Amino acid sequence: MSDLLKRQHAPLTPEAWAQVDEEAGRVLKLHLAGRKLVDFSGPHGWTLGGINTGRLNHIEKGPVEGVRHAVREVQPLVEVRSPFTMKILELDYAARGARDLDLDPVIAVAERVARAEDGAIFHGFKEGRITGIIEASPHAPLEVKATTDWPRVVAAAKDVLRAAGVNGPYALALGVQAYTELVADSEDGYPLRRRIEENLVDGSLVWAPGIRGGAVLLSKRGGDYELTVGQDLSVGYALHDRESVELFLTESFTFRVLEEKAAVFIRR
Repeated sequence: MSDLLKRQHAPLTPEAWAQVDEEAGRVLKLHLAGRKLVDFSGPHGWTLGGINTGRLNHIEKGPVEGVRHAVREVQPLVEVRSPFTMKILELDYAARGARDLDLDPVIAVAERVARAEDGAIFHGFKEGRITGIIEASPHAPLEVKATTDWPRVVAAAKDVLRAAGVNGPYALALGVQAYTELVADSEDGYPLRRRIEENLVDGSLVWAPGIRGGAVLLSKRGGDYELTVGQDLSVGYALHDRESVELFLTESFTFRVLEEKAAVFIRR
């Protein structure tokens, strides 16, 4: 672990650290949808500050006549850090054999950080110089007006991608409301989710709570989107007093859209 996490200074036993890390990992795996859908590069560690885009920003007039200048374009990584507090006495129970620690603060922070990462991937993060999948797409959003519209609209979205020369396999990333509608039983007892899995998106539906207002149909062929991670998601130590310890969940990452045509937003 990097010393930036300062875990060795925390008043946590190895047993407590193990339960905190395990619970954070469990929640992150459940809530992080983007990593299931895009290319992943990393982890590269704290020292990675940016990635080469391969492009140049040309300088119109340089200091020496007859010499042209250009600056290499680099996309910086964003550092994410979210604190949470736990009682030391509760954490000490782990060393006495307790397997039922109150880990609600760990669950809450993992959900927050997952929303931050997936929010940047799908909706972008202007201040972090990240363009998201939805805002980059040149395709007009499609709209689901009633629950029964889902199979038809997803099929139409698939046609849009094919017409743009974007091959499959395809995946449907679903926001909370969209996912709830698709997993519910239909009137004939055949869930809409199963219809879409079998007929439209090669069986790949992903719960993506970071998507706001609908769903995204995108290609999983590879090479269209890239998530680059420096320091991967880790729990670190900030400070403590006699009763409580402040920990934090952190990572560094950036995201690039390499082929903007590879996704269609479905509004609900």
